[in-house]
Amino acid sequence: MTSWQPAPWEPPFAGTEPEQLLGALDRLRATFRWKTDGLDPAGLNTRIGASTLTLGGLLKHLAAVEDFHFTTKLRGEPLGEPWKSFGWDGSDDWELQSAADDTPEQLYALWDAAVERSRTRLGAALADGGLDQPVNVTAPDGQHASLRRLVCDLIEEYGRHTGHADLLREAVDGRVGEDPPGDWRPSSDRSTAAA
Repeated sequence: MTSWQPAPWEPPFAGTEPEQLLGALDRLRATFRWKTDGLDPAGLNTRIGASTLTLGGLLKHLAAVEDFHFTTKLRGEPLGEPWKSFGWDGSDDWELQSAADDTPEQLYALWDAAVERSRTRLGAALADGGLDQPVNVTAPDGQHASLRRLVCDLIEEYGRHTGHADLLREAVDGRVGEDPPGDWRPSSDRSTAAA
């Protein structure tokens, strides 16, 4: 009898609360990345209906959200690089619109790097005080959010935009499915491995 081996992004069946939350987040990240993977500029800029959303715009938006959550909201620091060099103006939807000027390679590298920065910052924060610790972001009454709230907000953000990515990717080339195939790796991982 062969034992079942879950995909690397599969959340644990019975983990701790941080393991479950990070597992859920990483599963959504993997599904989102799979939905956006391997496209040319036309695919990344495809729109459907009256919506202005594109897969490229979502890649850049979620990269900004990753950095904003675990830099500004977590620690109270400005976004800095690479956003400063991009001319990010902090306005709503800037990253969604400006992505049309970026190459696929730039968008994939931006998102991949933002996720790695987030994993590092979140891991350090969890080691330093767990999910109950207060973070920099506050409510209008001055109450600080917890790190748990920040993680849950990011899970919710990915849930919404992974749904958008489902529709957009199906319109591009018919790719459908809930999770990536078990042996899937992002195209940037495949090109790095071949080099």
